[in-house]
Amino acid sequence: MNKIKAFLKRKDIEISLKRYGIDALGAMAQGLFCSLLIGTILNTLGSQFHIGILTAAVVTINETDYTIGAMAIAMSGPAMAVAIGHALKCPPLALFSLITVGFAANALGGAGGPLAVLFVSIFAAEAGKAISKETKIDILVTPLVTIGVGVALAAWWAPGLGAAAMKVGNLIMWATDLQPFWMGIVVSVLVGAALTLPISSAAICAAFGLTGLAGGAALAGCCAQMIGFAVISFRENRWGGLISQGIGTSMLQMGNIVRNPRVWIAPLLTSAITGPIATCLFKLKMNGPPVSSGMGTCGLVGQIGVYTGWVNDVSAGLKAAVTAWDWAGLLLISFILPAVICPLIHLVLRRLGWVKDGDLKLQ
Repeated sequence: MNKIKAFLKRKDIEISLKRYGIDALGAMAQGLFCSLLIGTILNTLGSQFHIGILTAAVVTINETDYTIGAMAIAMSGPAMAVAIGHALKCPPLALFSLITVGFAANALGGAGGPLAVLFVSIFAAEAGKAISKETKIDILVTPLVTIGVGVALAAWWAPGLGAAAMKVGNLIMWATDLQPFWMGIVVSVLVGAALTLPISSAAICAAFGLTGLAGGAALAGCCAQMIGFAVISFRENRWGGLISQGIGTSMLQMGNIVRNPRVWIAPLLTSAITGPIATCLFKLKMNGPPVSSGMGTCGLVGQIGVYTGWVNDVSAGLKAAVTAWDWAGLLLISFILPAVICPLIHLVLRRLGWVKDGDLKLQ
């Protein structure tokens, strides 16, 4: 047992919730952002503003035309796998080999591909790390082991993981359609909390394919956290804090939450309020990429995702047009309501003495 522990330590293989549930999951979201999300944004910009370089086919493969955005989207599996490998501190040969592993897991996982990529890439990365530099022909052995383990597990696990993820996602979406008020609260609070915690709400939404009303509730929860924290901490952090939290991440407040958990009450209650407003009043749906549901106002990706969904629905004949009510709902849920509701709740907490000056100061 001591030899095994020494070997794992030497190889920097840390079997822990932090390494796999926080570091790897967070990195996977970054990989998704740099491929799927960026590709979707480029395609949307090209089609809406008629930008030739973004709508023109760059290459044709098997009679399928690929724009710049489409190529970025096609590489989402490899991007996620490499990001995960980087978070797990893979040596170069193992890291680069994960490109193939990510492609295989994402393709075989279908709509639930991101979850398959997460699990398969973790095992393949650790196998590659374990064998790295253990032989004199490392340049052959490490890629063979990494790719071999990864592709074998992808063939074995990915279809099942992908199907399971989609079933869970479909169940959540079905429940939200059936009970938009209560599920609006549940989804909004849970996904919003995940955004602020050191895990990835975007990766969770992508893994379960959360779209539709459930995606709208998730977006509401994330916006409540980001805009809420940005506004209630303005007196301590001024404009830098407003921008870094409002279009960056509310995760910056995690240290303050640990020191005084009561500072989180206002954003959480705001999530519980705006979630059902989004689902019941505005019928806000995220019909863009599922990963956008968990992005909130980060780089305005959530709002771009909703708009992308509108455009796609109009093109498919599922929606007559984008209305003023649609825009009002998106603006109110994303920015206005969190900026009004959260400070009001926070004011009550300050009057109760639960939150004091400096509690929300970013270090």
